[in-house]
Amino acid sequence: QVQLVESGGGLVQSGGSLRLSCAASGRTFSSYAMGWFRLAPGKEREFVAAVTYNGGRTDYADSVKGRFTISRDNAKNTVFLQMNSLKPEDTAVYYCAVQLTYIGGTLGAVDYWGQGTQVTVSS
Repeated sequence: QVQLVESGGGLVQSGGSLRLSCAASGRTFSSYAMGWFRLAPGKEREFVAAVTYNGGRTDYADSVKGRFTISRDNAKNTVFLQMNSLKPEDTAVYYCAVQLTYIGGTLGAVDYWGQGTQVTVSS
């Protein structure tokens, strides 16, 4: 049974940092792209970042470029999202996602989702 478990969310002040982790289990994801989406109240789900299966390419939403960094550790089946210079508009539930077929850009055909972790940025 595939499971994606996010951690690292919480409450932080504007300008602060958080590091999200997503540990995958149930199979090996070294051939899958991994990434993050977020869902804020009253808004549609938004792509945040993705990394290819070997970490060779990363893509980001314009809203987080220069502030967020995605990385992965295939030995641990884990993807990370380092979030710096956080803003109140980054407040959302952040979801981990994995996708087998991926050539860049947003993740458009996600195979597995995590349960989400709340990130709240106070002003």
